[in-house]
Amino acid sequence: MTTPRDTPVSRRTRANGDGTIYQRKDGRWEAAGYVLAPGNTRRRVRVYDTTRKEALAKLTEKIAASNRGLPVPSAQGSVAAYLTYWLENVAIHHLRENTYTRYTAVAGLYLIPGLGRKKVAKLTAKDVRTWLNQLRTTCQCCTRRLDAGRDKPRCCAAGNCCSKRLSPLTLAYVHSVLKSALEHAVREEEIPRNVARNVRIGTPRPRRFEPLTAGEARQLLAAAQGHRLHALFELALHTGLRKGELLGLRWEDLDLDAGTAAIRRTLQRTAAGGLTTLPTKTRASERRIALPTRCVQSLKLHHEQQKREREAAGTTWQHDGHVFTTAQGRPIDPTNLTRAFITVLHKAGLRRIRFHDLRHSTATLLLEQGVELVVIKELLGHAHIGVTATVYAHVRLRLQRDAINTLSTALGSPETAETASGDGDEPPPCAALVR
Repeated sequence: MTTPRDTPVSRRTRANGDGTIYQRKDGRWEAAGYVLAPGNTRRRVRVYDTTRKEALAKLTEKIAASNRGLPVPSAQGSVAAYLTYWLENVAIHHLRENTYTRYTAVAGLYLIPGLGRKKVAKLTAKDVRTWLNQLRTTCQCCTRRLDAGRDKPRCCAAGNCCSKRLSPLTLAYVHSVLKSALEHAVREEEIPRNVARNVRIGTPRPRRFEPLTAGEARQLLAAAQGHRLHALFELALHTGLRKGELLGLRWEDLDLDAGTAAIRRTLQRTAAGGLTTLPTKTRASERRIALPTRCVQSLKLHHEQQKREREAAGTTWQHDGHVFTTAQGRPIDPTNLTRAFITVLHKAGLRRIRFHDLRHSTATLLLEQGVELVVIKELLGHAHIGVTATVYAHVRLRLQRDAINTLSTALGSPETAETASGDGDEPPPCAALVR
């Protein structure tokens, strides 16, 4: 009598709903079963691996996801259908709310209108390249009928095309969203390769910024004297913290006796939750930084000021531990901080810059003072030192030029070299002085 144990593993009977598994003639194992598909339908999926155990694990994972109500996308479906599945069932669980909102906007404005009707399985690199080239050269005002939505058309709808094209940075962002979606399709073994990765669009130039000089930074701090957020502007210029990191600071994060601050969270406004406290941008952004003595003193004065505001507000005070708040103790909206910053800029007589340019100003001034790149990377909370090196490449290039000019002076005529080296007891300078 034959028992189940005597039956070959490839022929064992599996329970209903568990699917089937068998070994192919080429030696690979194939497992197949029915799972939930978009549109509340069911379809049969097949997975493959070199061992029975791995093939069965893959099938079990897909069936378990199906039992939880998560539909499995079909490569035979359209790009539009797959993007909708990916956004609603995958991206929403792995992205911040604001990032997810941008991904959804990119899909609705560019990906679905341009590639939505094509089949995911039949999408080629040529299709993606042709679409990107068309997107690069097409006026978005004409395509999206932006001017037609105005009360009084003044360009495209009036017959005068404004040639509103996507910037290289926006084009690269649209391309990256498509790559992310197709990469997930590859991981789910719906398509063999990510064709969007085979398309090169070139590296866009980084956004230009105008950091403050040391003199302008002093002007800004002088103009901020007496402002209720003076400590915030001083902390921003001395540490390079992001706007959300500054607004997300709590008193429990500060050790004013030791002169340190723990950066653990960021404050952002989201469409669903309003002002929301979130974890830092990346793991590297969660860090502990040293505070200059000047900032420690300003924060102590700010704490005393906050106590007076609390007494003045009385029962209307709503404080949850934030360092920088409104006069009623509520968290400060990032947009309101921007308005206050522009007011201080105007008072100081400085050109208009973004608040984020204070962060760039900190890094630029530190580089010009000869601070090591790795120290700046840790202070700013960049994930990789390559990010710091790339963003501030122009500053390093200028410092290199100054150093080379200094060396050129030292290697010039004997008289010049003697003048540069003084009495000859000191070594020649290796970097230009920053004034």
